[in-house]
Amino acid sequence: MKTIQRMIYTEVLAKVSFATIGFVGLFFFFDLADEMKWIGKGPNKGYAFEHAVTYVLLMVPSHVYELLPITVLIGTIFVMSKFAQSSEFTILRTSGMGPSLALRNLLGLGLAFVVLTFLIGDYLSPPSSRVGQLLRTRHLGVSYTQGTTGAWLKETQNKGQSVVNVGSLNPQSEMGQVRIFEFDDTGRLNLMLRAEKASFETTSNVWVLQKVSADYFNSNQSGMEALRREQIPSLRWPTEMTEEMVSVALLKPERMATLDLFRYIRHLSLNNQSSQRYEIEFWKKIFYPLSCLVMVMLALPFAYLHLRSTPITSVVFLGILIGISFFLMNNVFGHIGNLNAWSPWLAAATPGMVYMLISLLAFGWLVLRH
Repeated sequence: MKTIQRMIYTEVLAKVSFATIGFVGLFFFFDLADEMKWIGKGPNKGYAFEHAVTYVLLMVPSHVYELLPITVLIGTIFVMSKFAQSSEFTILRTSGMGPSLALRNLLGLGLAFVVLTFLIGDYLSPPSSRVGQLLRTRHLGVSYTQGTTGAWLKETQNKGQSVVNVGSLNPQSEMGQVRIFEFDDTGRLNLMLRAEKASFETTSNVWVLQKVSADYFNSNQSGMEALRREQIPSLRWPTEMTEEMVSVALLKPERMATLDLFRYIRHLSLNNQSSQRYEIEFWKKIFYPLSCLVMVMLALPFAYLHLRSTPITSVVFLGILIGISFFLMNNVFGHIGNLNAWSPWLAAATPGMVYMLISLLAFGWLVLRH
């Protein structure tokens, strides 16, 4: 059985590696073609071809993380179909490898892919994406932002609440177009600060604001609130919001590490902010590596089919369609769950549970039939 297990694992690993390299190469080509339009732009035309290649290479771990469950499905389907077509799987069954043993062997390999997907998605893809974005920012001379309005953060303080809007963040960790709204305990606006630039002071919980316009609202006077405006060259603003929190708010949730997402969700919850979107992404980060197990379970029924007259390419094409459908369903359920306020873990786990149920039903039906 160890010899059989070694044979299956070697074949599957080879085909999964081949499929992953093929898809990553395709994404690399398309990404590089898209980056070509930026060559020669930026300060002093500083964005060169080597910068574009480096940026695209730094995006490769993100593509590997997104593609790995699909390539696991394609590679495993190819191996199982090949075994069925050449009657090797029939020989393995007559040698004592029953359905439970076959499923257990593939699940062992699937667990290895689960660990690999988790490591890439949590420890390789987030820092690589961040370095790539900073590289692109440095040579194109633009800051990276979240949408058109930047990132919004809220903090509960002893004297009330503060709402902060950060327009951008450059490679030197300097914030641009910062707006701070301070409210008292009754929810009345007391102070509004607008700064062209702001930086983090690492030795203490302080932001250093530059070129500040401060609007003070006097709520004690009758009638309309009096307004006093000051221009301040530099101002130290105390806050518990760190550079990591701002970076997380400006990055796409799907490119964050699981621990960063958890910390940011806690920050939002403590400040009574909606964290539905980030909670769904957090649970998707938990369940997405487990989809490799679902993929190998989906591939096993192909070993029980009679495929002597069916080209392997047709079977592989079917595997690609199944993988793409799972990827689309995973994304669609995330958006539907966010819009309908579903339980975050349910919105993230439903696609995997549906496909796992389908694979178990197909596997059970084929085993009983044969």
